This record gives sequence, structure tokens and C-alpha cells, in this order.
Amino acid sequence: MPPAPAAEISDTGDVQAAAAGDRLAFQRLYRLHVDRIYGAVYRLSGYDHARAEDLTQDAFVRAWQKLAGFRHESAFSTWLYRLAVNVALMDIRARGADPVHMMDEDNLPEHGETPFCAAEREELEQAIGQLPPRARAVLVLHDIEGWHHDEIGKELGMAVGSSKAALHRARNLLRKTLGESS
Repeated sequence: MPPAPAAEISDTGDVQAAAAGDRLAFQRLYRLHVDRIYGAVYRLSGYDHARAEDLTQDAFVRAWQKLAGFRHESAFSTWLYRLAVNVALMDIRARGADPVHMMDEDNLPEHGETPFCAAEREELEQAIGQLPPRARAVLVLHDIEGWHHDEIGKELGMAVGSSKAALHRARNLLRKTLGESS
């Protein structure tokens, strides 16, 4: 998992207040964490702004609903991030994740529209956006979000070997796509 943002230290009071029902505290938590959450679900949704906005809102609604049960075993940002990724992955599953579907080039992001991520180049963003949903999920979770194969396997309901194979496939598809466009 990627490290929690430096703001983690300052949100403990707001987490406790929000868990007790303080909506203003939750609003502050939202403002503090929304960019990171949006960035993760944006990449997982294949760079679909509307879908990422919906998933981000769904994640925060679920966080509000489940906040009283937050056990403080991890940082709030880690808990929220994991919840948001779960929301995005459930959306991929609910849509039936056609394993061979590629996104139409007209729906890919414009250069510079991607929130902070390791891949800034437009052609790489487009190539990642064109990956089949499951391969894209494994690639994003492993190479961009820093998850391990055992975590990905548990989350996506696949064996560690299948996660590794999906990552290998995704990388090969990226190489092929980038090689053709160069």
C-alpha cells in the first residue's frame, strides 16, 4: 500500500468527531482525502470522469455509513482508500467486466487531466484506459497503487498466480499498444 498522506496526523480529531455524527468534521475529512480517492477510482474506472465522480461519492457515502465501525487498526486514510478501491472493484464486477473490451479512443482523458499518478504521459494513460477491466485493475493496483499480488488476489477473487499472469498480460498489452502508436 502506498504511504498515507502527511495530513494523517491532523485528521484524528475529525475522524472521532465524524464517527460521533459531526457532519462538518466529515466534510473536512472529505476535502482532505477526496483528491487521492478520486485519483485511485479514476484510474480503476478506465479514466472515465463521470464514473470516477460517482464512485468517489459512493465511497464517501459508504465511509459515512461505516465510520462508527472504524476500529482505528489502520490510518483513516488507509481505511478510506481501501473502501474506495473496493467500491471501484465492485463496480467493475457489477458491469460484468468484459475481458476483451477496449475503450473507444474518444472517451480517453485529455493530456493533463489525470490526477496525480506515476504515469503522466498521455499515450500511457490512453493505453492503460484501453486495457480490459480486470487487467487494468491488476496493473493499476500493482504498478501504480503499490499493492502486492496476494492483496490483489484476495480483492479480485483470484489466485496469486492469476494476478501475476494478469499483470504480465496487461504489461504485454501496454507494450503492444505503445509500440503500435510510436
